[in-house]
Parts: sequence; structure tokens; C-alpha cells
Amino acid sequence: MFDLFKEKLADAEQTVAFGSRLSGACESPVCIYLHGDLGAGKTTLTRGFIQGLGHKGNVKSPTYTLVEPYELAEWQVYHFDLYRLGDPEELEFMGIRDYFSDTSHCLVEWPERGEGVLPPPDIDLTLSYVGEQRVIELQANSEAGLRVLNKL
Repeated sequence: MFDLFKEKLADAEQTVAFGSRLSGACESPVCIYLHGDLGAGKTTLTRGFIQGLGHKGNVKSPTYTLVEPYELAEWQVYHFDLYRLGDPEELEFMGIRDYFSDTSHCLVEWPERGEGVLPPPDIDLTLSYVGEQRVIELQANSEAGLRVLNKL
């Protein structure tokens, strides 16, 4: 819809660093859909995003809990992993809409599993492998997403 950003990432360290850079470009709340195969680096990137906002502890994949909250100084960050979601209606039961607020960043792995219930993303982020390197592509889908891409 709007701009597209693309970059190569040599390894996990560069993926974490890019996540940190991405969070630094987010001056307003954003919803980011994370696309990519298992092991593509979605959680690794999310770790960098959350640590870039000041979190000092571990960042783990919420594969079994569906969401992992992080309360930070200026933001709440919600990391969703919908890989094991059986039915999108389950998201309604957990109060999914309450997570998407004007003080939160939401990063959603496997967003297609919540189709019809999730709000649209500001950014679609795709991680894929090309040889030994990861390639990251970001597409802005809103004005907020476009502002983020312009800061990268």
C-alpha cells in the first residue's frame, strides 16, 4: 500500500540489532505482523525490539501462552505467537482488543491464524532466508507504519 523497506541481515546478532533499530523508529503505537517460516528469526527480531525499548530480562516466545506482556517505562509491548491458536474466536475470549491501545506496541507472529479478529497491521514484516543470510522486508500499511519506515 505504501513504502517497502528491504535489508539483508547476516546473522542473529544483526537481526537483534535491526529489532532494536526498529523499536527506536516507533514514536507512536504500532501493530506489526511478523511473517516467516519456523526458525526465520521472528522471535529473535522481537527480542531486539523489546530490549531496544529498555527491557533487561529474557524475551521468550509465547508459543503456549499466546501473548507475553512487557511493561516498560514508556510503552507496553505485547508479543503474540498465534502458531498454536486453534480458532480465531479464542482471541475474543482473551480480550484481544484490549491489548491494542495508544500506549502499546503489538508484535504478532503467525497473524494469519487470527484473521478476522486482529486489527490491521501498521507494518507487515517478513523474514526469509536467501542462502545463509536473512532478508527482512517491511511494508507500511498506514501513516504510522510509513513514519517508522522513513526513520529506518
